[in-house]
Amino acid sequence: MPADMDEFWVFGYGSLMWNPGFDHEERRLAVIRGYHRALCIHSWVHRGTEEKPGLVLGLDRGGACKGAAFRVRADRRDEVLAYLRARELVTNVYLERVAPVTLDCGARRLAVTYVVDRRHRQYAAGLSVERAAEIVATARGRSGPNADYVLNTLAHLRELGIRDNWMEAVAKGLSGDQPAA
Repeated sequence: MPADMDEFWVFGYGSLMWNPGFDHEERRLAVIRGYHRALCIHSWVHRGTEEKPGLVLGLDRGGACKGAAFRVRADRRDEVLAYLRARELVTNVYLERVAPVTLDCGARRLAVTYVVDRRHRQYAAGLSVERAAEIVATARGRSGPNADYVLNTLAHLRELGIRDNWMEAVAKGLSGDQPAA
């Protein structure tokens, strides 16, 4: 990770958007290209167990993802990185990356973010909406029910004006409605 970044930014695409857990000077909507938001990680700790995994979000290859970028004071950089690593690298399913993001004002910045490691055994690619809803509906981990994670994230995405059709279909499946494919 470059230590000489003029500004220190963190890009969040899931619960980090509404629960960053660290002090920041500014929060802006932002887009990262080359990745998309996906329920593609089997959660063994926070939203499930190894015996009954849940699903949490990761940035997976392809597309673009709208999320939130947080500007952190330079003197807090090491502290925030330590916090993020403790939060995001619990089972090492994420890879820490520095990637360009485009802020809602049009400016481009480098930001730290966490992408899924597709070689990790927790990687859960290619699930149908129905299968994802089934997993989410029944999983529970250290941080509570998996459904709460999905529904809270979706509610916050909506508050920010961000649509995620696939997650909306999974949430619809949680309510017992037939999810759209």
